[in-house]
Parts: sequence; C-alpha cells; structure tokens
Amino acid sequence: MVGLVVVSHSEKAAEGICEIAAQMGGDDARIEAAGGDPDGEIGTSVDRIEAAIDDADDGDGVVVLVDLGSAVMNTELAVEMGDANVRIADAPILEGALNAAVEASGSKATLDSVAESAEEARDYRKLN
Repeated sequence: MVGLVVVSHSEKAAEGICEIAAQMGGDDARIEAAGGDPDGEIGTSVDRIEAAIDDADDGDGVVVLVDLGSAVMNTELAVEMGDANVRIADAPILEGALNAAVEASGSKATLDSVAESAEEARDYRKLN
C-alpha cells in the first residue's frame, strides 16, 4: 500500500490532518505525521521527515504532503537521504491528504495515482 506522510511546521497540525485522513482512508491507511522541529516548536525536521517516510513505506512508495517553504526543502533533503520511492505532492495539505488517503486505500492504487489524487485538490472551490 502506498504510504502517506504529512509534513507541517506544527506538530499538532500534522497529527490532526493525519487523524482526519486516516478516517477517510480506513484502518489500513499508512499515514505518518512529521510536524514541528526537534524541540517540538514550530518548524520542520529532516530527521523527523526521514523517519516518517521510513515508517510509512512498505515497498510501494510514499506520497508526502507539505505545508510551507522549508517543509518542501527539508522533505527534499530527507528524500535524498533515504531509499524509499517518494513523490512530494503539489497540493493543499489537508484536502490533498484526504484525497490521497482515499486513493491509497484502493486495491489498484499506485504511487502516481495517489500523488495525482492529492494534486486534484488544487482545483477544489469552497464557495461558488
């Protein structure tokens, strides 16, 4: 199953998004949070992101959802340091994580299909 990692500057935000996405993706969803800096403050951590990718990877790859600036840079560094097949989704973090969780729970999900589902969330409108 394709795993998911949510990278946010806030540990609580990452955990909350994972909680919502896990409910959408079902009990089998592999969703890991990587939020906050090593001291639990606002920020991101390459080591936390790398560990979350390792935990989410069962061999089918991992899609990473990120929030802002350094989350992208630190995720790119974590990907370079690890061995997993990873795609960083260019998507809004909450809506993208929900889409990705639903897609990842399907029996025919691939790394590409999960990333593409996450990225479809870029076009969602909340108001008409």
